[in-house]
Amino acid sequence: MRHRHGYRKLGRDSEHRAALLRNLACDLIEHEKIETTVPKAKELRRYIERLVTRAKNADFNTHRFIYSKLGSNKRAKAATQKLIDIIAPKFKERNGGYTRIIKTRFRIGDAAELCTIEFIQD
Repeated sequence: MRHRHGYRKLGRDSEHRAALLRNLACDLIEHEKIETTVPKAKELRRYIERLVTRAKNADFNTHRFIYSKLGSNKRAKAATQKLIDIIAPKFKERNGGYTRIIKTRFRIGDAAELCTIEFIQD
């Protein structure tokens, strides 16, 4: 039973799950819309919305915090810049709910339910 359990395991150990969420977050920031499975998208929503909330008041420590959450490579650096400079200012007046999940189809190979997760355009 998963009573009061705080997160989805996604069939991975903790390091793999953290790497998956970092990569999905970088992809979402880079493309602003990605297609993935529903459980991954729901877990990514929790992860990315916390980052956007933090990025709304941009200072040096915010850059460092978001960069550490997205990994430490060139891709994460570009994603951090885009999140703080382009995406977060769009949501200055909004208190959460920065992403939208739309269920799209079932994958042919394993019949996994797929969805699109995207940033809301105001």
